[in-house]
Parts: sequence; structure tokens; C-alpha cells
Amino acid sequence: MEKIGVSACLLGINCKYNGKDNLNLEVLRYIAGKEVVLICPEVMGGLSTPRIPCEIQANGKVLNQNNVDVTEAFNLGKHLSLTKLKENDCNQVILKDGSPSCGFLSIYDGSFTNKLIKGQGVTTKFLKDNHIQVIHLDT
Repeated sequence: MEKIGVSACLLGINCKYNGKDNLNLEVLRYIAGKEVVLICPEVMGGLSTPRIPCEIQANGKVLNQNNVDVTEAFNLGKHLSLTKLKENDCNQVILKDGSPSCGFLSIYDGSFTNKLIKGQGVTTKFLKDNHIQVIHLDT
């Protein structure tokens, strides 16, 4: 059976920064008949749910809205996500665009003004660098 990694929020798990989810019916349809491995890099990295919003800065660090550096948690989450996917023989993943971890087309610009820019999240870049294919669905 084909295995695929999925951002947990897309399957209705309340792990977003605001304590909610991003349940996505297109993702549910796509994964039908596949074995699914859930990841949430931010939670896996030790951040709470809910949590203070975080954005990637121009220097590559990840800060929360209170100007606290949470880069270490994001880096831990990306490593644990890759490990979980590899241990489960997953070489494809569906991620939540816009997230500082999982964004694959866009991320927020680091100013906490709700402005999206072209870019990739911390985990997305790391997974792609390690030969995990990001499946582009409208997430």
C-alpha cells in the first residue's frame, strides 16, 4: 500500500498555532486508499497548541510574535518529521501552504502583518533537500 505523509492539521487535528485545524476535503479524497503518516513539525519540535504565531525572518531565524527566537524548535521539528517519514518509508508528503514549517509556495514575510511572500517553510525545504516529494494540492 502506498504511504504518504500529511500535515496533521489538514486531516482535522487541532494543532495549528491558534488551536484549530485546516481540515481539507481535497486532501481527504487524495489520500483515500493510502497509508497515512501524520506530522506536525511545530508540535513535534516541542511547541504548544495553541502557540504564539511564528514567522521566518530575513536572516533565516524563526521568531514568534513576542520576538522570542523559536528556531531551535523548528529545526528539531524538521528533523523529527524527516525521521518519522523515513522510518515509515514515505517519500511523498502533503503540507499546509503558508506555514512557517510547511509552506511550499508561500510563507508570511516575517513582519506579522499578514503579508504572504513566495518561499518555503523550514520543514518543507529540509524535506525537499532530503528527497521527499511535496505533493501540490490546494491547501
